[in-house]
Amino acid sequence: MLESRAPRHWSEPKPCPVVEQSVNGFVRDRVMKTRYATLLALLPVLVWGISVPLSADEADDRDAIYERFPGLDDSNLRPSPVRGLYEMVLDGRVLYVSADGRYVLQGDLFDVDEEVNLTETRRSAARLDAVSSVSESSMIVFEPENALHTITVFTDIDCGYCRKLHRQMDEYNAEGIRVRYLFFPRSGPDTESWSKADNVWCAADRNTAMTRAKAGENVVSDECGVTPVDQHYQLGKMLGIRGTPAIVTESGDLIPGYIPPPELVGFLNGET
Repeated sequence: MLESRAPRHWSEPKPCPVVEQSVNGFVRDRVMKTRYATLLALLPVLVWGISVPLSADEADDRDAIYERFPGLDDSNLRPSPVRGLYEMVLDGRVLYVSADGRYVLQGDLFDVDEEVNLTETRRSAARLDAVSSVSESSMIVFEPENALHTITVFTDIDCGYCRKLHRQMDEYNAEGIRVRYLFFPRSGPDTESWSKADNVWCAADRNTAMTRAKAGENVVSDECGVTPVDQHYQLGKMLGIRGTPAIVTESGDLIPGYIPPPELVGFLNGET
């Protein structure tokens, strides 16, 4: 996870493990971590690029990889820019696999000439595809009058910084930011936070129920059958979400933590 600066004093009884950070800090930390991870990742990649020649028949390579990883198909396996390596997306993770399927490398692949993190680009696309697979009808959406951007937020009702974000919902909406909530009770199934999420979903007015619950009120609803809480939670786990709020942007970037409305809209506008 990305490092972030120390939070200001916060008095919520159950603060989130993810702390407040500026967009500048988010971008700077991501670049620094990318370069460090890239140096580590490129060492074995470069060795493989020299020692493992590309098969003359790509179909044979794919068959060998598919045999090792039955969940793959042509939509999530493709040749990487490095000779002898294929890129695969498995359970939301971007990995690199040798042509015979024997060796797997996890790390960022960086194009030094173009100064581009190829893995993060692919990871963002995979993240966006995963979030897009969830029907918006299973989300709780706070709409601005004129939407300029849409963010998808994994949220925990008992998370201090999630509550802080929600208290500023009018400010996010005023900036033209449309907020879609996915449930991610960090404590997991069969816990109080999970039950709160179920009750919010089963309420007659889900938006009002979400606001009340995040204000610390006890929301009680009749059972309404299967809720989307588990689906959202499993998606978050697949994407590696470890803290809340976790914000997924329209381009698939993952912002791990709370960001004030003016800084967030600046980031979304490409100003930082």
